[in-house]
Amino acid sequence: MELSYLAAFVVGLLGGVHCIGMCGGIVGALSFGLPEPARGRLGAMLPYLLNYNLGRLFSYALAGALLGGIGTLAAQLLLINQAQLVLQVVAGLFMIALGLYLGGWWFGITRLERLGSGLWSRLEPHARKLLPVRSPSQALLMGLVWGWLPCGLVYSMLIMAISAGSALDGALLLLSFGLGTLPNLLLMGVAAGKLTSLMRRPAVRRIAGASVILIGLYYISRPLLH
Repeated sequence: MELSYLAAFVVGLLGGVHCIGMCGGIVGALSFGLPEPARGRLGAMLPYLLNYNLGRLFSYALAGALLGGIGTLAAQLLLINQAQLVLQVVAGLFMIALGLYLGGWWFGITRLERLGSGLWSRLEPHARKLLPVRSPSQALLMGLVWGWLPCGLVYSMLIMAISAGSALDGALLLLSFGLGTLPNLLLMGVAAGKLTSLMRRPAVRRIAGASVILIGLYYISRPLLH
């Protein structure tokens, strides 16, 4: 399972090419809406940025635990070995689809984002009430809501969480993924312009996409070899 955590971390890191487009505007708006003394100064901004992301990671871990628990129940109802193998192949296929999306070759996975639009439409008004953010504790609450933003990248990892084997493993898998996204989103808060320019380069997107496809092929090969 440790390899799965590492793979999830790497996917989060490589997924920065998606995070720029999906969360760049949000991070920019949150950063520019901070109190004047905190704006533009890394030391003053850091408590806000850390709390945004702490809340986001908690929501990811909670969603991972829920899906991991559901996967465990499903496996117990079926023949557990066969169910786990099938779920791992499905997770690998979603990972390949994610890599194709990150590389800019196929965008079918964006349909996943529509699945969460109903939940987000209920949460988004609560997020709006938290703006502008004026304290680190308010930033934490904003991060908790932000973690449920419809995102094909997150949903792909939740598919992996179903095959994780338990609620705890699902939570740790999504936490590993969230930690992988952390460097990009923290940097985005202080250097959004330069990071956006780098991540939008076609070569960067293709390398990230190809790397995630390889991880997906690895996930598929494990159960097939058994």
